[in-house]
Amino acid sequence: MKFIVGLGNPGLKYNQTRHNVGFDVIDRIARQIAVGESAITKFDSVIIETRIADEKVLLMKPQKFMNKSGQPIQQALTFYKADPTTDLLVIVDDIHLPCGTIRLRPEGNSAGHNGLADIACHLAGGEWSRLRVGVDEPGLIPQADYVLGKFTPEQQDMTEPALSKAAKAASAWIQLGIDETMNQFNETQKSETTR
Repeated sequence: MKFIVGLGNPGLKYNQTRHNVGFDVIDRIARQIAVGESAITKFDSVIIETRIADEKVLLMKPQKFMNKSGQPIQQALTFYKADPTTDLLVIVDDIHLPCGTIRLRPEGNSAGHNGLADIACHLAGGEWSRLRVGVDEPGLIPQADYVLGKFTPEQQDMTEPALSKAAKAASAWIQLGIDETMNQFNETQKSETTR
């Protein structure tokens, strides 16, 4: 069983906000490969069990707030006796990446992202794959207000293709693993840091 987890905040008021791009990617994957599959509530999350190629996959949107994402993920991994280092991909927003870009990594630190920090706390480390979707730097806007705000029209135009690319990358991760998926989907940047 592989786990593709999109992070976001539950509730209608957070729909289409920058912080909820993880939920948006999960929704796209579900529309593409889980047609006819029913979503259920389990592990304090909305989940869909499906298949990608011959692999069982759990698509997961934790329904606790972002900074409490770790417990639902830990519950699901424990229930299925899964290894996060090989079986878990977490999809999140990243203010350090420009809109329109995605970045995959096999491990890393939270880079100030509260959802990733909570997952690392519950899983006793950061050795699991993550897919970051760029949402731009907040500039003069306070960071919390920025990530909980909606994309500008210009950002939305750049973000839509990135969400589709992220959905394809997540599906590829199931079949190819993290290294080959990184080779195919990560874009080269002039200054690259591991987060």
